[in-house]
Amino acid sequence: MSMTETLPGIESLTLIVTQEIHVKASLETTFEALLEQIGPENESPEQKMPMILEAWPGGRWYRDLGDDNGHCWGHVQSIKRPTLLEISGPLFMSYAVANNLQYRLSEEPGGTLIRFHHKAFGVIQDEHRRGVNRGWTSMNERIRQRAEAKK
Repeated sequence: MSMTETLPGIESLTLIVTQEIHVKASLETTFEALLEQIGPENESPEQKMPMILEAWPGGRWYRDLGDDNGHCWGHVQSIKRPTLLEISGPLFMSYAVANNLQYRLSEEPGGTLIRFHHKAFGVIQDEHRRGVNRGWTSMNERIRQRAEAKK
């Protein structure tokens, strides 16, 4: 018996999400709101989901479920306050995949521009591929709202 295996193309192994978010708040206020929103104030479109973000190089980003249970989403790869937060890890994908998140902030007239990138490589499940844009759009909108409410 012979078996032929079809290997997936590179396109099916990658995921790239890029968004620009214009925020009517200062760079510092926007960065603070970012850390709050992806940390203790985190939520998905479906539920509250507080996370712990240790905002230093090598710090963990994880969901603490209590009693030493939880899910490590990643580690801070790079942080330069108030212009960069980069995280690498499995994120919400509990399988063989590598993810990189980048939040790059810069001043623009009237506020801050966030350039967001999520890049993933691996055998990405269809449900994650379908839902990722909606999830990040929701998250990034809450960051914008939080920052603008603080100013």
